[in-house]
Amino acid sequence: MPDKLMIVMVNTDPTNGSELGAPFFQATVAAAMEYEVEVILTGRAGQLAIKGVAEKLYVQEGSNKTVYDFIKDAHEAGVKFKVCTPTLDLWGNDLIPEIEETVGGAYVISEAMDEDTVTFTY
Repeated sequence: MPDKLMIVMVNTDPTNGSELGAPFFQATVAAAMEYEVEVILTGRAGQLAIKGVAEKLYVQEGSNKTVYDFIKDAHEAGVKFKVCTPTLDLWGNDLIPEIEETVGGAYVISEAMDEDTVTFTY
């Protein structure tokens, strides 16, 4: 049975907070269940790795909890956050402290093909 969950956020619209709750919540739950979990931010969703972006977004209107709060909760639960290299070319490298590593496409493909990894995409 696989023991790792990789969540690739590539198609998620970083300007639509309501799309962002589920992936971070599921990552947090999986980490609490003691799975190895990593979230890869790439494509437009890579903007969430940049300081100041997630802090301005809310999953639900009227909530006091920002998308960045969801990221911090996941990180505290043990989720590892990584960003794809092209993101840095598009939006810069002023990254949130929760980003542990910069990875390329070969890493994502290699992990997704590993039989011990389950991959979710958003």
